[in-house]
Amino acid sequence: MEDFRCTNSILSKSKTPTDGLISKTWIEQKNVEDSVEKCYSFFKNLLDIESDVAQFLSKCQDPDGGFSGGPGQKPHLAPTYAAVNALCILGTDEAFNVIDRASLQRFLLSMHQPDGSFTMHLGGEVDIRGTYCAASAARLTNITTKDMFDGTAEWIVRCQTYEGGFGGIPGMEAHGGYAFCALAALVLIDRVHLCDIKGLLMSYEGGFQGRTNKLVDGCYSFWQGGSFPLVHMILTKQGEDFVSAERWLFHQEALQEYIMICCQHPHGGLLDKPGKPRDFYHTCYCLSGLSVAQHFSEGRLSQEYILGSATNQLNMLHPVFNISIEAVQLAQNYFSRADVSSGETSCNGPKK
Repeated sequence: MEDFRCTNSILSKSKTPTDGLISKTWIEQKNVEDSVEKCYSFFKNLLDIESDVAQFLSKCQDPDGGFSGGPGQKPHLAPTYAAVNALCILGTDEAFNVIDRASLQRFLLSMHQPDGSFTMHLGGEVDIRGTYCAASAARLTNITTKDMFDGTAEWIVRCQTYEGGFGGIPGMEAHGGYAFCALAALVLIDRVHLCDIKGLLMSYEGGFQGRTNKLVDGCYSFWQGGSFPLVHMILTKQGEDFVSAERWLFHQEALQEYIMICCQHPHGGLLDKPGKPRDFYHTCYCLSGLSVAQHFSEGRLSQEYILGSATNQLNMLHPVFNISIEAVQLAQNYFSRADVSSGETSCNGPKK
């Protein structure tokens, strides 16, 4: 940032006098100055945005725990998951200390039901997505308790259908998004051995569909594709010899082709499928799926499969939390310093 300030100052002092005449050189010089000024403003705004986002999410945090979709609304597991992830992506002390871990712990416990499931909000519906949101937020902020997930693994397993996928609740149709949430939640609570992993596997080509007889959708690049690193890890631990040491169990290049050829909007952003509008949701999950397709990692072994130019490469994501591995490590290291049960809600000491 200081380099931009210095450059701007130097440019101002070294301007060539024009005697009021507008020449081609003057126009080119002015364009360069404007570009430098725009770069300075852009990077300065990025720094301001980090603090603005943290402050906004602080206003979305309910006094009784959890986050809502907007200030003054009811706390809900979905925005709680999103808020915790967003604050961990920011990775600043200001962002981490927004999270009142003690009240978040109470909120998650209050959403836990006797059968092991989680309601999305007070008096709300039960949904397997809520189970994943709760497990992700709890593990990322280090607030898991002994009884927080009592019966949860058994309830998740009841959601697995004859197709091998998972429904939102027991008896519901299997769906790609639910399958990821179920598998990731089982990984987070260390109970993956209870489900039928091989039943999850099915032959796909190119883009992923969300459920049987549904058209492909760019967002399932992650909701379906994101399950494969988890399946790979589980099958490897089980000693299955058909698991590759170089690739995930799907056609990684074909998924990249679908995302980059079919899901990109000409003016930026990504979408469901050709003909659909772009939006932040599909931009996020198409990019997440693209990252999964580009990277393979098993222990110390790693491979990259970048379709097209090397400039297409994205950062590798954590397969469970769907944020960068560096952001997960930073958050977990930060929140490991404080014990919620001791009354500390931030890593700077007890809340006053």
